[in-house]
Amino acid sequence: MPNSSLILPVVAVLLAAAAVAVAAVVLRNARRRPESAPRPSPPADPFADIGETQGDPLGLKVGDMLDFGVERTWIRGTLRLAEGGAVWAEHFIEVEGGRRWLSVEQDPDVQMALWTGRPDLDLTPHGPEVELDGVRYRLTERGSASYRSEGTTGLRAEGGMDYADYESADGRLLSFERFDHGRWEPSTGVPITRAEFTVYPGGG
Repeated sequence: MPNSSLILPVVAVLLAAAAVAVAAVVLRNARRRPESAPRPSPPADPFADIGETQGDPLGLKVGDMLDFGVERTWIRGTLRLAEGGAVWAEHFIEVEGGRRWLSVEQDPDVQMALWTGRPDLDLTPHGPEVELDGVRYRLTERGSASYRSEGTTGLRAEGGMDYADYESADGRLLSFERFDHGRWEPSTGVPITRAEFTVYPGGG
């Protein structure tokens, strides 16, 4: 029978040699393995740090330029209106051949309309319905508000106004406004979206 005191040292030597061999193979394979290329970063939005690429209608002010694609114009005056907890703005636009303005209100989403003054109309908002050019408009809202004037509006620095808003079945708008107990001024309008114009902020 072999001497057990001689077998144990031999087995230990063999196991140590095998471990060294395995470690050498692992190290050699690790050196041959090419380094993994860094993962590309996801594409970034170049406009992410400036918010709305069309500009923020809620921040419009006198001097801002509006580009409607085929028409470029400037805001000459602004009315800031308030009724209870509701606030909205009317921005008067510099155009030839008539009075136009852009109304902006958040209720709760941003609602906008482009208006054209109609001094040629002999209409007043004294009924639940008004007919104009064969189109019937129904009263949607009526009230009184205070206003604060900025820039060129043709009105006092501060005052009061009354309004009556009508809408047709196909979405066309008709509005009447009366400032400081003056006469009713009718206007026709169409709803617009943010995508229909771009805001270029003016100085100040």
